[in-house]
Amino acid sequence: MQSLQEKASEWSGVDSADAFAIDSTNLFQKLGLQAFINLSTNFYTRVYDDEEEEWFRSIFANSKKEEAIQNQYEFFVQRMGGPPLYSQRKGHPALIGRHRPFPVTHRAAERWLHHMQNALDSTPEIDPESKVIMMNFLRQDVSQFLNHLCGN
Repeated sequence: MQSLQEKASEWSGVDSADAFAIDSTNLFQKLGLQAFINLSTNFYTRVYDDEEEEWFRSIFANSKKEEAIQNQYEFFVQRMGGPPLYSQRKGHPALIGRHRPFPVTHRAAERWLHHMQNALDSTPEIDPESKVIMMNFLRQDVSQFLNHLCGN
């Protein structure tokens, strides 16, 4: 039987070693707070303006954009070597429980990753190497999250 991590590697196409390269560098120290704020702003602007896939945008209909941006950048800062901003404000991230009410599917995960890749590509404060490290981690993490949430 495959482990959750093996399933995530298979679905994401990202080797676990590449996904967890994020733990060998402090991206917060390297990039600074503003890069994460800009990334999350770019991401949620794309999500809330998504005219191509309205079903995806509708997932966020009951969320305030500013709050979503803050939640994401605080989580990223915390996960990528910075201070525990998210936990200080909201408690343990508990991402599975926090996302359980939403219709999270493989299709939604792919759309999320699409917007994140485009947001990374349009955030000049983040260097190319850091973008690859972040995207490898996010692909693996989203895959693992999805497999756990969907019980696959």
